[in-house]
Amino acid sequence: MAVRTKSTNPSKKETKVSVRVARKGNSPVRHSKFSPSWVVIHSKDAPGFKLELIDRIREGVKKSDWKQLIQYTDSTEKEFEHILPASISSMQKKTVYGKETSERIYELAKLFGLGYEVFDTKDDFKRWLRTPSKALGNKMPFELLDSSFGFELVENEIVRIQYNVYS
Repeated sequence: MAVRTKSTNPSKKETKVSVRVARKGNSPVRHSKFSPSWVVIHSKDAPGFKLELIDRIREGVKKSDWKQLIQYTDSTEKEFEHILPASISSMQKKTVYGKETSERIYELAKLFGLGYEVFDTKDDFKRWLRTPSKALGNKMPFELLDSSFGFELVENEIVRIQYNVYS
């Protein structure tokens, strides 16, 4: 992984950083700092991290950043259709998503980052998301991701797995 600073704008105190991550069989993917796919990789990296994410949510996630997250997680838009507050067809028409959709995208990025940290592989994590869990009322964790409370339950369960605390 290589990190490269592209440009600095002293008047806005803004630095643009690109992160290159090698992908098996493909050319490296560039992740803009604080984009959803960057959050998957660096979920706890920087001071002021959550404040920056709030600003990014308010600005809205760009369609290109959403597509990059989908690609990075080896997923499809269809898989997230029931989780997102906007339909896939309406998302395809926009270049920047609204606050609610952007927030859900960042919640997904944060959750996938935690899942990739705890589980051995992306496939193991995705398999766990699709397997009913006794701790979650015999529901698949993925089914619960259509609400903030569901995200919280799933995130707490991943943390329990991380620390070997089973309910």
